[in-house]
Amino acid sequence: MAAAALFVAGFSTVFVTLGASASVFGALLRAYSYQLSLVAGVAIIAMGLHFLNVFSIPWLARTRRLEVGKPVGLWGAYAMGLAFAFGWTPCIGPILAAILAVAASEATVAKGAGLLAVYSLGLGVPFLLAAYAVEPFARLLVRFRPYLVHVERVMGVLLILTGIAFLTGSITTFSFWLLETFPALGRIG
Repeated sequence: MAAAALFVAGFSTVFVTLGASASVFGALLRAYSYQLSLVAGVAIIAMGLHFLNVFSIPWLARTRRLEVGKPVGLWGAYAMGLAFAFGWTPCIGPILAAILAVAASEATVAKGAGLLAVYSLGLGVPFLLAAYAVEPFARLLVRFRPYLVHVERVMGVLLILTGIAFLTGSITTFSFWLLETFPALGRIG
């Protein structure tokens, strides 16, 4: 469990840093927020269409491998998590890019980093569960593999809907509705 936690901490370090960086650059471009939300909407829709296999975005499908020796100890797991984040980015590129686009629109670095921290937590939970129950989890993954194409399609549709919300300004309206309906959300982050 400790090695799995450090592995998750490794890739979380990379993703949270990306989120903070996106927020810094987003703050510099705040004057163009309307135009950027249109660009983000189009990009998110394109990524959704990529998930639905309507067309392929080659640089998102490309993978690179670096052969390294087996790391030693728990800190080796952290180092592998760092490397995993960079190697895994093409696989999760569409989702990661969409979240980075949202992080770039955040008002503070902490909020952008927070978005990616939650994203990393969502990615990390399956790894921690797998470390806790390796054998049953491996059997579950084998049984679940035929359904992954359906998960990708659902993600594609959700990305397209998110992109449309950016294009129409509905994302802002929805954000205000959420805050009015659930005021406690305003105290998060």
